[in-house]
Amino acid sequence: MKTDTTSLNLPIENPEAEDFLPILGTDFVELYVGNAKQAAYYYQTAWGFKPIAYAGLETGKKNTVSYVLQQDKIRLVLTSPLEPGGDINEHINKHGDGVKYIALWVDDATKSYKETTKRGAKSYCEPYTIEDSNGKAVISGIHTYGETVHLFVERKDYHGPFLPGYKVWDKPYNTKSTGIKYIDHMVGNVGWNEMNKWCEFYANVMGFAQLVSFDDKDISTEYTALMSKVMSNGNGRIKFPINEPAHGKKKSQIEEYIDFYNGAGVQHIAVATDNIIETVTDLRDRGVEFLYVPETYYETVLDRVGEIDEDLAPLKDLGILIDRDDEGYLLQIFTKPVLDRPTMFFEIIQRKGAKSFGKGNFKALFEAIEREQDLRGTL
Repeated sequence: MKTDTTSLNLPIENPEAEDFLPILGTDFVELYVGNAKQAAYYYQTAWGFKPIAYAGLETGKKNTVSYVLQQDKIRLVLTSPLEPGGDINEHINKHGDGVKYIALWVDDATKSYKETTKRGAKSYCEPYTIEDSNGKAVISGIHTYGETVHLFVERKDYHGPFLPGYKVWDKPYNTKSTGIKYIDHMVGNVGWNEMNKWCEFYANVMGFAQLVSFDDKDISTEYTALMSKVMSNGNGRIKFPINEPAHGKKKSQIEEYIDFYNGAGVQHIAVATDNIIETVTDLRDRGVEFLYVPETYYETVLDRVGEIDEDLAPLKDLGILIDRDDEGYLLQIFTKPVLDRPTMFFEIIQRKGAKSFGKGNFKALFEAIEREQDLRGTL
């Protein structure tokens, strides 16, 4: 196997985006979950996240509990309610476990709020300051699709474990990293004929530009189809593909998601690795389940993508997909839903120069998802 000398996992800059915020990266992703302690154990054990911070009864929070986990640049916050009623219980009852906040790291949370709300964003929370002995942070927020919220987090004057109000979660149970490094992109599913509305939101309100688009001719099988556009900020660190259903003979994965999530929301989180074979092998050994790709896919894939640095055998054994664009190629694989409802899942991606999103794999991916839908009786 040859040693790869191409640049790996560099941000895909988008010169057409108006980077007036600007966004420095993804700060954290917060999920509302039914049992945060058990969810934290899952992400530690199966995914190799490290415990870093905690807020709950012991820190003076009486209504909620939150566990913060980190792997390289990826921070997950898992939050559960401690009392009946309230917004979090309502969210979990309606949607199941799922992403509530996509927090964006910015230099100035007040400016970010003013710039986006004056362009039409619906306010979630005006800028406010929180502080403790480790410093202070400023947070503001706006609504996006469904009940999802973008928080703007300014943390240049904070030096603690996560945010003011959290304490170090010093837990003796630690697992080895699985090699995932940062969020490559996050995909939102929206309802019929809503894709352009939300793409315009990211363009007009947040200064993003369209990176690529796919229609039902690109993303379809005999039975199902969808439409998708990818929006990106100027420095390429934030990429949000937006999917909507398209008409097909049977119910698409987007329709299934919206039915079970009861509305628009985050469909999957794509996490980057520098060695997808090692990462996926580790994840599979820890019990993470991936979509099945038929062996026939590998009979012709190299004819389509050309020479690659990796041996094909381990890619075939793991079910890793391959695609190429003008800049290079990529390797990707998708988990089955990680929740009881067939909603959120993860993608593992390794970019070997490619800046695209695996268009050549869409048919194989959709057929794999349809097999799972058929088993669930939702196709």
